[in-house]
Amino acid sequence: MQTSYETIRLEHVESAIARLTLNRPDRMNAYTTRLCEEMVDALETYLRDDSLRVLIVTGAGRGFCAGGDIAGDDPDHGTALESQLGHAREMRDGMHRVMQALARVDKPVIAMVNGPAVAGGLALALACDIRMVSDRAKMGDTSGRVGLLPDEGGAWLFPRFMGLDRALRMSLLSEVYDATEAKALGLATEVIAHDALEAETLALARRLAGAAPLAARLTKRMMQRAADTSFEHSLGDAQLSVMIANASEDVREGVRAFFDKRDPEFKGR
Repeated sequence: MQTSYETIRLEHVESAIARLTLNRPDRMNAYTTRLCEEMVDALETYLRDDSLRVLIVTGAGRGFCAGGDIAGDDPDHGTALESQLGHAREMRDGMHRVMQALARVDKPVIAMVNGPAVAGGLALALACDIRMVSDRAKMGDTSGRVGLLPDEGGAWLFPRFMGLDRALRMSLLSEVYDATEAKALGLATEVIAHDALEAETLALARRLAGAAPLAARLTKRMMQRAADTSFEHSLGDAQLSVMIANASEDVREGVRAFFDKRDPEFKGR
């Protein structure tokens, strides 16, 4: 596992659990071109390493991610401003690659939202599978405050989690919500006391790491695809997936463990 990054950290937490930390705390972990490049590499590392079963994504310091860095620290951002096509290229080669990389990950990804997750930071959290949110965190879309757009995937993600009317209200009015309201709107999976956030997230990660790897990956992929396909096609996906899962050693081990009244030891094969 590569660990020599400049703007993120990637580390083993436990044998089957990794943590990816956005590491620009002085900028509330706002993303730059370099951070996006490093996140894509880290996500691909997680995807390729079958010994890792769960990834936790979080931010250093007091924030999760404040969206794109508009302060001018990113030299590639200055180049992009030279033309309208440059703006499109910056987005395509930057945060859009991160979102696409997350969409390809068929293993569990938990967002541990330790602080503000706004604009592209909210889109990043929603692109993860489960959001464990600190009671001190805030979530919303601030892009419109400076005339920007929900262009990191938010235009697709926000309505799917909140409904179109609430998503439009949030983005058009640049609204930001406290953790309790964010959960009521569908943006947070769980709201947790800040001091217990890491322990609760690790406890969830351990439970996910104990799931049958093949079943977990196939279940995630089936549900992702089901959101954009017909019921008939979803049933077809299920038929293909059970050909892999039901014939696996994991299923045989699960059945043995059930009758032996013990916890199964899944190997992912």
